[in-house]
Amino acid sequence: MPMLNGISEGLLVNGLAQLSLIETARQTDANLALVKSTYEGSSSAENAKNLQHALASDARWTEAAGFPYTGTYVGFSAIAANMFAHLEIKWDNYRVDIEDYVAQDDKVFAFGTYSGTYVKTDKYFSARVAHLWEIHSGKIVSFEQFVDSRTVVNAM
Repeated sequence: MPMLNGISEGLLVNGLAQLSLIETARQTDANLALVKSTYEGSSSAENAKNLQHALASDARWTEAAGFPYTGTYVGFSAIAANMFAHLEIKWDNYRVDIEDYVAQDDKVFAFGTYSGTYVKTDKYFSARVAHLWEIHSGKIVSFEQFVDSRTVVNAM
């Protein structure tokens, strides 16, 4: 077996593979921490600030088809204006409670439950939800929502 400075080539390749796996695990952990920061702040204002900081300037945010604020918005200003502003004004106690996360490489899934009461109808809803986040170079580049939109719409 070929040697380099007294170390077998196979051992070197194995060591490099292990270093690559360790780096991938570290990056996955960092991506998970970044996404968690957008949910787990002490207030919704802190979560919004964390989200704004975490998003790439050209991040794409996609709300599910059938959801009241469906569409794809690019950049924090568009996301805030087309989605978060509606939630703040039109809903009482609109919230997302994340139960768990699954992270692999540059993707993080968060899943849980949305709930709130629509102001005009005073109807409460609860809907299961999953969010798929994609991260590159330490910034969120995309978000996609999967939700039982019917229960949300029925509250309206």
